[in-house]
Amino acid sequence: MSIKIAPSVLSADFSKMGEEIATLKGCGADLVHLDVMDGVFVKNITFGPKLVEDCRKFTDLPFDAHLMIVNPEKYVGAFADAGADIITVHKEACEDKIKDVLMQIKGYNKKCGVVINPNTPVKDIQDVIEYCDMILCMSVYPGFGGQKFIDDVLFKIEELSKLIRKTGKNIDIEVDGGINLETVSRAKSAGANVIVAGSTVFNAPDRKKIIEDLRNL
Repeated sequence: MSIKIAPSVLSADFSKMGEEIATLKGCGADLVHLDVMDGVFVKNITFGPKLVEDCRKFTDLPFDAHLMIVNPEKYVGAFADAGADIITVHKEACEDKIKDVLMQIKGYNKKCGVVINPNTPVKDIQDVIEYCDMILCMSVYPGFGGQKFIDDVLFKIEELSKLIRKTGKNIDIEVDGGINLETVSRAKSAGANVIVAGSTVFNAPDRKKIIEDLRNL
């Protein structure tokens, strides 16, 4: 699979979010990663569907909406209507409803995915892998940017990669958290092909170069 870079707007300047997002395509980004936090599932609050809708007019890059919220099934429709192209939901938030929520997302003709935290084993999502377009492995505990990459997640990415190959389907493995020029190669070697990077991209003096480096290292 080709490597895709998805800058996380969690590290962008929220006072000019539209302009920040508008620059990403010219810098070589493949997706825009939208970290949606409700202050309940994680200890941070970011934004809701209105910001997604307002930012949609600034780019035609796919919007990768990562819902770190409780009861995500209540908001899937709002994010789909706002312009999200890929919607991922946490196994920990959905529990035994995860398949139903994935099917709900597909019902809006959007790509769907399941997210697992660093302490959630791959076996907990084994039964729904085949329904996913993407699986997101968190390499930090979600909530805040700038955290240190958790190396144990690499084993989970390798395990997921093997399970995906068995399905015969083209399912992306996304990794999010602590990604920089030192950790990205390990994540890709383990099998990740969608790389989320927040502060590494938005704090770089040359965002185009850092995206090229993340892709090519």
